[in-house]
Amino acid sequence: MMKSFFIGSKEIKLPIIQGGMGVGISLSGLASAVANEGGVGVISSAGLGLLYKHKSGDYPGNCIWGLKEELRKVHEKTKGVIGVNIMVALSNFADMVRTSIAEKADIIFSGAGLPLNLPSFLKPDSKTLLVPIVSSGRAANIICEKWDRDYNYLPDAIVVEGPKAGGHLGFKERQIESEDYTLEHLIPDVVSVVQKYGERKNIPVIAAGGIMNGNDMLKFMKLGAAGIQMASIFVPTYECDASDVFKQTYINSSKKDMVIIKSPVGMPGRALYDNFLHKVDMGETKPGACSFHCIKTCDYKKSPYCIIKALYNAYKGNMDKGYAFAGANAYLADKIRSVKDVICKLKAEFDVAVTK
Repeated sequence: MMKSFFIGSKEIKLPIIQGGMGVGISLSGLASAVANEGGVGVISSAGLGLLYKHKSGDYPGNCIWGLKEELRKVHEKTKGVIGVNIMVALSNFADMVRTSIAEKADIIFSGAGLPLNLPSFLKPDSKTLLVPIVSSGRAANIICEKWDRDYNYLPDAIVVEGPKAGGHLGFKERQIESEDYTLEHLIPDVVSVVQKYGERKNIPVIAAGGIMNGNDMLKFMKLGAAGIQMASIFVPTYECDASDVFKQTYINSSKKDMVIIKSPVGMPGRALYDNFLHKVDMGETKPGACSFHCIKTCDYKKSPYCIIKALYNAYKGNMDKGYAFAGANAYLADKIRSVKDVICKLKAEFDVAVTK
């Protein structure tokens, strides 16, 4: 039977964190469904300005309005634990962090770069917990030392995302298939880092990347993980906020469709190969201009395409003009299920694995 664990003062009754997926893949619909099952539901803050248009009329203002609306909606649907995923690479990182804290999100998850100044946004009365996403023990150590020294604050948990994750990866391309960088190697490294602070604070480690069944969950918990982050497994669900066309790309995929791409963000990413990515390879997708400047490191004059538009198009089901990020095992999806059914299946698999 799965055991609960604590992130700060929040008891996570089901030790599953739903990974944040943008643009628009994990919003209030999916997040509330996972939270209602006892896990942590997570809203992705990426690209919300494309989904929401407000009287401010500009993209940064629309992003703030969109995040407020998603948090309002999710709090109407659940009393469970809700997080917001905010990439460090976002040019409006600070806006999204401030809004999440002001709107009383339970947790901020932050990766795609090291969130070295994240505690600086907290106020004395802030209740939002802070969880960095890392891809190495070294990164975990840097964050812990920096936060402790500059802010007298230690992470409330740490997500360790391995090279089998979907979306942007914190690895060099040569490291992705290397045995030295597997999640099985990374978890013990990060566990040893947080143990140094054990007398001061319990910092649970959360395993992420390519985990698709209860057997995998048990394996990483035996290595020291208190919880598991899963994303791709929740895409082919009724409650996922993406279009049905997007969900079907997972169901119709095969292992050979899983590819590593070079993202305009400046990081490698794992996605499902499709006609749009073929056009990218052929040099047919040059952006003519940039209306958003959504990513700090993106120069549209050098980028092969606008990533936020591509991900937004995919979310809407226009796959000719976009593509789907996906974890290494996303091709195992076989049909649309409810979030409740997905979690029931995970629990049953976990219980079987425990008895072996």
